[in-house]
Amino acid sequence: MRNLAAKLPEEGWPEFKVRAQAAYQAPSRAIARELAAGVVADYGKEHERAVACFMDDFEACIAQLRFPVTHRRAIRTTNLLERLFVEERRRLKIIPNAFGEKAVLKLMFGALTRAAERWRSVKVTEFERRQLTAIRNELDQEYEAQVGLKMKSSKDAQTKMSSNSRT
Repeated sequence: MRNLAAKLPEEGWPEFKVRAQAAYQAPSRAIARELAAGVVADYGKEHERAVACFMDDFEACIAQLRFPVTHRRAIRTTNLLERLFVEERRRLKIIPNAFGEKAVLKLMFGALTRAAERWRSVKVTEFERRQLTAIRNELDQEYEAQVGLKMKSSKDAQTKMSSNSRT
């Protein structure tokens, strides 16, 4: 949001901020896109740089809206990564030039362990499990369309091996 504030005059910032936050925190991706289109229509001509900045990574900013509502906050926050970077900077100040591969791997393992503990507290119902499966299939289809791959089905990919056929 700070990068948007830098591109707008102070008198126009409060209204733009409210509308941008509404788009980022919309209940669904379709509503978020509609709200973003409204921002572009209203501010596009007079604040081109701010609107370009707003739309630059908009799809990435609303990616968490695909997931079940109960999971969105855990997905959206980056506190774990930010804490890892702060810890790395703190350790580099204390012991400069002594931050090798083993120490980095230890930090990463600690961060992943903390993330796993945080995710254990997120309950996944059967309905949410089905939603996540549908999201996975949707993402696979988008990837295939983007890359142009046609993946073989699991039945075609498996070859039968018999213990009777020996070479």
